[in-house]
Formats: sequence, structure tokens, C-alpha cells
Amino acid sequence: MAVKDRDRFSTTTRLRLLGEQTAARVYRSQTRRQARRSRLTGRAALLALVVCSLIVALAYPIRQYVAQRAEIADLERQKQQARERVEQLRDQKARWQDDAYAEQQIRQRLHYVMPGETGYVVIDPDGAKRTRTDLGAADRPWYSNVWDGVDKSDAADH
Repeated sequence: MAVKDRDRFSTTTRLRLLGEQTAARVYRSQTRRQARRSRLTGRAALLALVVCSLIVALAYPIRQYVAQRAEIADLERQKQQARERVEQLRDQKARWQDDAYAEQQIRQRLHYVMPGETGYVVIDPDGAKRTRTDLGAADRPWYSNVWDGVDKSDAADH
């Protein structure tokens, strides 16, 4: 028994026991740490923070860029419409410079006739049944609208 007790207190035995206990503790702490360790490491959290910061920092400029691109597209569409309108007006100007076209429009719009010609006004048989006031303001000649205004204002005074 004395040899066993002496062996138990020997430095070598104590160092061996201490090494085994330390190894067991390290093994246990590693397994606990691995079990407790979340999947989000410090580096991953920092990376996520940086990515979120970049997204927040770039959100406004990207929104402005998209809005400006939409505005540019709208302005280009308006520019194209303006070009088409200019072309139509140039065509109309060229037509009005032709004397035959101008004469045709004057005859049609103002009911003019050339000297020696007889002008006829065709009256719609259904139109005779309608009174002047039944017609809408846009369907009547302008002077009828003026005269009706004068009549109404005169009737309001009485």
C-alpha cells in the first residue's frame, strides 16, 4: 500500500492526472461551445451590418436614378410628340399657301360664293322642327349664342 500511495503522490502521476483532467475539460468546453455557438459568427454579423448599411445608403440614390430615368423617358416622348405636331403644322402651312386650298376653305367655312355664282343653303327638314334653344351652344352659330345672351340679360332686368 505504501508503494501505491507513494505512486499516487508522485509528480509524474499528478502531472498525468492533471493533463487528463485538463484534456477532458477542454474537450467538454469545445463540445459545449460548438453546441451553444449560433450560426451567426461575429464576422457574419459584421458583414450583414455592412451590407444593410450599403443598402440603406444606396436606396435614395437608386430611387432618384429610377425617377430621373422615367422623367427622361417622358420628356423624350413629349419631344417626339412636339416633332410630330411641328410636322403637322408645316404641312398645314404649306396647304394654306396654296391658293386653291385657301379658296376651298373660305367657301366651306364662311359660305362665300364667287361673283356670278348662286349660293344655296340646304335646310334639314328635321332641323326645322327644333327650335333655336333646343340646339346646344356648340351646334349653333356664334351670333345666335350672342343674341340669346342679350335676350336672357334683357329678360333678367324685368
